[in-house]
Amino acid sequence: MNNDKSIDVLNSLVTINNDRIQGYETAIEETEDQDLKTSFSKCIKTSQECKHELVNAVTKLGGTPDDGTRIDGKIYRVWMDFKAMVTGKDRKAILNSCEYGEDVAVHAYERAMKDEDLSAEHSTIVTAQYAKIKADHDTVRSMRDAEVEA
Repeated sequence: MNNDKSIDVLNSLVTINNDRIQGYETAIEETEDQDLKTSFSKCIKTSQECKHELVNAVTKLGGTPDDGTRIDGKIYRVWMDFKAMVTGKDRKAILNSCEYGEDVAVHAYERAMKDEDLSAEHSTIVTAQYAKIKADHDTVRSMRDAEVEA
């Protein structure tokens, strides 16, 4: 196991969770629907918990936890703001944007789970977090799909 590579993998997930937190904070501002605000708040809580656990793991490995977001995460949030402005805070548009962000997070976790540089302990953490992120993803997708059918 290579500590530097493990730190990189874990920090990539810290960054993904930072993106999710900021993305859902933006989504909460863009919607007036209380059920969405509640669901998005739950997604923020999931990412805060995951981030905390990842930061602890990075620190134990002697690394410095990332505290920023990815460039494409920032672009995504700007796009979400623009889209909400143009569509008048349309529920379906907000859910589409959130579902896209969830796809990115799920894929990041799937890549991390395949990484051979993670210890068994870190693989267990990543796999458990993946289950939580995937559950949020599926909830957002179901909400979005319900809007598509409506």
